[in-house]
Amino acid sequence: MALKAGDQLGHYEVLSLVGTGGMGEVYRARDMQLKRDVALKVLPSVFASDPDRLARFQREAELLASLDHPNIGQIYGIAQAGRDWALVLALIEGPTLADHIAKGPLAVDDVIAYAKQIVAAMEYAHEQGVIHRDLKPANIKVTPEGVVKVLDFGLAKALDQRAAAASLTPENSPTLTMGATQAGVIMGTAAYMSPEQAVGKGADRRADIFSFGVVLFEMLSGTRAFKGESAGETLAAVVKDVPDWTALPAGTPVHLRVLLERMLHKDRRQRLQAIGEARIALETPDRSEPAAATVPAQSRHGWVVAGVLAVGLAAASWIAYNATRPAPLRPLIRLNAEIAAETPLARTAGGNMLALSPDGARLALTLRAADGKVRLHTRLLHQSQVTPLTGTDGAAFPFFSPDGEWIGFFADGKLKKIAVEGGAAVTLCDAPSTRGGSWGDDGNIIAALEEATVLSRVPSAGGTPVPVTKLASGEVTHRWPQVLPGSQAVLFTAATHRNNYEEATIEVISLQTGERKTVARGGFSPRYLPALTGAGHLIYLDQSTLFAAPFDAGRLATVGAAVPILEDVSTNANAGGDFAFAQNGTFAYLSGKASTAGYPISWVGSVGNSTQPLHAPPGVYFAPRFSPDGKRLAFSILSGKGSDIWVKDLDRDTPSRLSFLPGTNGLPVWTPDGKNIVFRSQNPAAPGLYGIRSDGSGEAKRLTEGKASEYPYSFSPDGKRLAIHHTGNGGSPDIFTVGVEADSGVRLGKAELFLGTPFIEVFPMFSPDGRWLAYVSNESGTYEVYVRPFPGPGGRWQISTGGGLYPVWSRDGRELLFSTFEQVVMAVGYTAKGETFAAGKPRVWTETRLRGMSTPGYAYDLAPDGKRLAAFVAGERNAEKPPTHLTFLLHFSDELRRRAPAGK
Repeated sequence: MALKAGDQLGHYEVLSLVGTGGMGEVYRARDMQLKRDVALKVLPSVFASDPDRLARFQREAELLASLDHPNIGQIYGIAQAGRDWALVLALIEGPTLADHIAKGPLAVDDVIAYAKQIVAAMEYAHEQGVIHRDLKPANIKVTPEGVVKVLDFGLAKALDQRAAAASLTPENSPTLTMGATQAGVIMGTAAYMSPEQAVGKGADRRADIFSFGVVLFEMLSGTRAFKGESAGETLAAVVKDVPDWTALPAGTPVHLRVLLERMLHKDRRQRLQAIGEARIALETPDRSEPAAATVPAQSRHGWVVAGVLAVGLAAASWIAYNATRPAPLRPLIRLNAEIAAETPLARTAGGNMLALSPDGARLALTLRAADGKVRLHTRLLHQSQVTPLTGTDGAAFPFFSPDGEWIGFFADGKLKKIAVEGGAAVTLCDAPSTRGGSWGDDGNIIAALEEATVLSRVPSAGGTPVPVTKLASGEVTHRWPQVLPGSQAVLFTAATHRNNYEEATIEVISLQTGERKTVARGGFSPRYLPALTGAGHLIYLDQSTLFAAPFDAGRLATVGAAVPILEDVSTNANAGGDFAFAQNGTFAYLSGKASTAGYPISWVGSVGNSTQPLHAPPGVYFAPRFSPDGKRLAFSILSGKGSDIWVKDLDRDTPSRLSFLPGTNGLPVWTPDGKNIVFRSQNPAAPGLYGIRSDGSGEAKRLTEGKASEYPYSFSPDGKRLAIHHTGNGGSPDIFTVGVEADSGVRLGKAELFLGTPFIEVFPMFSPDGRWLAYVSNESGTYEVYVRPFPGPGGRWQISTGGGLYPVWSRDGRELLFSTFEQVVMAVGYTAKGETFAAGKPRVWTETRLRGMSTPGYAYDLAPDGKRLAAFVAGERNAEKPPTHLTFLLHFSDELRRRAPAGK
């Protein structure tokens, strides 16, 4: 809308028009309440007709109004009258930097003075999580006193202006955008935007660094770094052209030339990674240095994470980039970060506990707080305290968005994200038993949403997961993905046995063609580390040793031999590694050999938080199952290269090993007479279902050929049917029942489909009378417990609300128990008459929170008397001391180039 002198907008009276731009008209106005002059930036009228855009603008404006820095033009608030909206800004007197440059190159002393103030403003804003996205001389004012004021911080994101720019000059074109800060859109002013913005990728702090480099070049030379007759031509120049370095005055100090080269690199991974490095360069110049010389490390300072971490961290160490030869290798710097015992690093569901932001400026980690809960915490490395992020209880496997503004994580059976500065956690999709995720720069997340399944693509805004991999013959899991730069391919671990990854392979799959190939054997938890120049490196773990091989991300192939780099990286039984890296070459890891210390099996009462040991020796246990008479307990225990079935006589308190097969053996299920146990084996030579006498006499006999992954769960009370679910057959898991012949052992017949849909159906459990089958399905969009009549047909009844897993029937036929995503056991009373099943309202069966399971096996079983559970209790771990410190390795990518060069 066009205003004139005397018009009013709220309690602001318009005095005169100051200027116009792509993001609105700016007026000088009088605040009639506070008796001061202000600037009104009147927004385009399209805002009133776009509620979503207006709501986002209000949220962003609130954040921007919190910026309080002497070199940032302040936002006072928002004015609104009818359908008209305006930003109320501080009125800054004086010309813009564009006005100064229009008169010719600035004196070097003035350039440095202005540059220091611009950097101070940017560094402060970046620390607050705000990116400018549209830095240019026209957005920088210089007061008559020589004070720089950077204007419109973050408004490109807030305003999301879609106006055309073809008729404007490139240096003054408005912000170009089609949907703020999403991948695939163009934001920024053509002559000053970064290459990644020009091609529609997401903007992070490094985009501001590039724009500042363009502004610095223009102050020194009096001419634009990237030129074109139109905005389109200018965008093309930003992407492919290099600045005309001869335009810089002959007397330009070397340290400014070096700084410009580092800031104007096309590849943001090789660009200056933090604006604070520019501040250091400006404050500590070495004007006598030859143009191609190496710039030494500038300074180092220590930081302490309030009561949690204490570490000396290098503030900066950067090298003059010479396009005609590789950058010199920087020395490896090793630093320790101590961890306080009262808030130790903690993992949930046995996964990685830490992540570094792409620019290496921020650490995300899971810590166990004084109240015993594991939460996600974040830490800017140069600051002095760690900050817990509310709404992240039970967080696991953190990973950053490419722009460093969000952290993805898993909790409560969900994939979630949260802003690095805090706020509400956003649920993206179900993830009942995850094994890691990675956020691509195309706006999608690739994640292992379930422990025994494939990788899926999930939009970072949330949505329905879409599978991107398929289990090959014999494989049981794909996990720990990493999206490679450009989001064209994904690295991941593929394994034929869980809890034994000596024969796992490192795979890469093209997201464009679906073509998949093996890039390494005998390793797990792969990651690709880009290099400042040349080939990057594939790193992966084999036991506790970190290996590295030069890797061509374009060819998706190693280009040299793998060599051991570190021998003490902490791992876990789920093929996860406790390490993280940043694109600036910083690497962080937790020292320690793989731990087999586990958790006890406990008695858990139905009243209060009563627990007591049932089986206390250290071990990693899975799937406890009571015998029909309740006198024995079967479970599997991880040992050596796999796991085996054990049975404990509860009266005599004596455990005995039942299976002696190679590989992973688990999911024991008792026959109704208690004489036999059926279990699942991943015996490399002969996988399938096996049966064995429960008294230990005789050997395990193979019952199925294991062509598809079969998971046994429950016998019908008459012992004639075994309920299982199939996975790994190219489709979603379905429920089958298998005919049983029992004589001196168990013989299984052909599997018959009970329930097969496009959805996932798992955990089938027969009722005590055999007339009903409880199971879990994600047909509603989340995993819930359902009941159907057996053998059918008939209706189906939903039992859980808000998520449910692991159904267990009480033996008296009165209740059905299940676990929530928060590992709380609930109970539902029910009545069954004829073909009708009536369930009551779920109630908490015990207040004791159970441990999240890392396999399809249950974390609990109900004793036949219905009074106690045999369960794994959250937080009850045996003989495992909390981690004592993290190790930071600076310039780690250079160390890999030194020790694992390409072609060697």
